[in-house]
Amino acid sequence: MGKRVALVLGSGGARGYAHIGVIEELEARGYRIGCIAGCSMGAVIGGIHAAGKLPEYRQWIESLDYLGLLRLLDVSFSLGVIRGDKIFARIREIVGEVNIEDLPIPFTAVATDLTTYQEVWFQEGCLHQAMRASAAIPSLFTPVTKGHHMLVDGGLLNPLPIVPVVSSHCDLIVAVNLGAANHKHYRLPVNERQAALKGRVDAMLDSLGSRLPFRRREGYGASLPVPELRGELGEPPGIDTESPPKSASGARVVDSIGPATLLDLVNQSFEVMQSALTQYKIAGYPPDILINVPKQVCRFFEFHKAPEMIQLGREIARDSLDAFERDA
Repeated sequence: MGKRVALVLGSGGARGYAHIGVIEELEARGYRIGCIAGCSMGAVIGGIHAAGKLPEYRQWIESLDYLGLLRLLDVSFSLGVIRGDKIFARIREIVGEVNIEDLPIPFTAVATDLTTYQEVWFQEGCLHQAMRASAAIPSLFTPVTKGHHMLVDGGLLNPLPIVPVVSSHCDLIVAVNLGAANHKHYRLPVNERQAALKGRVDAMLDSLGSRLPFRRREGYGASLPVPELRGELGEPPGIDTESPPKSASGARVVDSIGPATLLDLVNQSFEVMQSALTQYKIAGYPPDILINVPKQVCRFFEFHKAPEMIQLGREIARDSLDAFERDA
């Protein structure tokens, strides 16, 4: 019999599809998943796997075309860009009505309670509600209200929830970190589906971001007139003042220097915070196997890249498990 694994699936938005590839590689090698703790997309993937419905979920997300993605976006401009009702209604159809305590694999979903400023561990009760609360990414998905409590993404406090599995009596703890840095030798695979979708989905995301209260003014960043920048920051370093690049209006420009929309700004800030918190969690409770997925391979909200992230997740898991088994 293979070793029993306590699996920890971290937060990281669309990069969470890599968790599917990791699970598939673990099971292909004979490891048995004895329990799962997940946060945000890690809670969604972990909960679906614990319910035995991961193949059906993968088939659905890989079948989505541009129009299918568009139909799932129930736009809201109150406490999030997307309400998420349509997406999670489809997940509920796949998983069914099930309570966490009835799952064949013990499961913990971690959310953040904005009312009490505390972590919330879902280890019983409605699986669907637990996944929805844990994945309520601030600025992207609207929060979940439960009584007098407002619940959002667990990554605000614990983006890699190792503690819930420490006492699980499994042979190994395997943690998947979706915000790793300095792993530039991994690249997101390119396939025809992505090429066909990329331009339209990017335009859609830009359109959503442009409707939010803050947007970098036109010409600022990728098309930033240098005289305006010089007035604020002084002469930009590395600019050829003899033959500078030009914008469409003829102004000199420099490279983009920051997020273009409020959505970008909030999500980049969220990722900076999560990266620091993850390092503390790893230092406090080092897992036996740490699978690092680089944060630069996919933006936080590029949910149309499921097939590519699944493939990359399996590749990284294969390399990590090879290294562990060689040294074992």
